[in-house]
Amino acid sequence: MKFGITSAVIFNTLILGVVLFQTGCATTGNQRSANTRTTMKAVEQDYIQAAAQLNATGESLEALVNTNQPDKKKPFEKYSRDVDRMKNLEKKLFEHADKMQAQQKNYFEEWRMQGNSYTNPQIQALSEQRRADLSAVFARIAEASVGVKGAFKAYMSDIAQIRTYLSTDLTPKGIEAITPTVQKAIMDGDNLKGAVNPVLATIREAREELAQGDNK
Repeated sequence: MKFGITSAVIFNTLILGVVLFQTGCATTGNQRSANTRTTMKAVEQDYIQAAAQLNATGESLEALVNTNQPDKKKPFEKYSRDVDRMKNLEKKLFEHADKMQAQQKNYFEEWRMQGNSYTNPQIQALSEQRRADLSAVFARIAEASVGVKGAFKAYMSDIAQIRTYLSTDLTPKGIEAITPTVQKAIMDGDNLKGAVNPVLATIREAREELAQGDNK
């Protein structure tokens, strides 16, 4: 009698353990999706802030070479602050972007491993198709981002060097000499803003695909 009761207890405990394990796996999968989506939102916000700061920095550069504004000290101080803001945004943006890439890699690897555990071929095929579809969406982020990081770093290098130059020679002739470089930096900033828009669009698309009913 005791043996029968003990066996029943062990059996029920094992069943409960399996259920809890499966529930834990599902929660972990949902959590990975939520974490990835949260980081993607952070990257999206970083790009939006960077685009706004590109506008502000371009305006500061224009003020510096504006011949109708003889006092260059205040415009230079504003420009210097804008360069610092751009540096902070660049660091935050690419830290979040690297984190997003790592999370995406782990997310799809875990999904692939989970797909290998299915014994029902129809469910396995469905899982593989959904993983492939979502992978294609994420691949478009990488495609849209091609060249953006390099262009961003080149722009940052130029505006930092312009600041260094002007910190030494803020004279009318000094400004006149560097004006072509400044104008190119303004144009590069505008081009960079244009390159950011496709990246933002693909990030939004991927976030919507990952949304678990809350559209966050």
